[in-house]
Amino acid sequence: MTNPNDGGPAFPTTLDYGERGSQTIGGMTLRDWLAGQALAAIINADGPQYFHLYKPHATVAYEQADAMLAAREVKP
Repeated sequence: MTNPNDGGPAFPTTLDYGERGSQTIGGMTLRDWLAGQALAAIINADGPQYFHLYKPHATVAYEQADAMLAAREVKP
């Protein structure tokens, strides 16, 4: 199994410790954030009668997230 491009951290935060330095914390990946946004749109479009289709919805959401990440690599 290959690891897909996760886009890096979606909302990185840097903690400043003053003279002791700093640390960057990444949180969720951009891929996960994009999939969550896509999932919300999919569920909204399908309606509550299809909530039980969580596995197919999640699969499609990650496919869309991967497509969005791939589109970022295309140079105009």
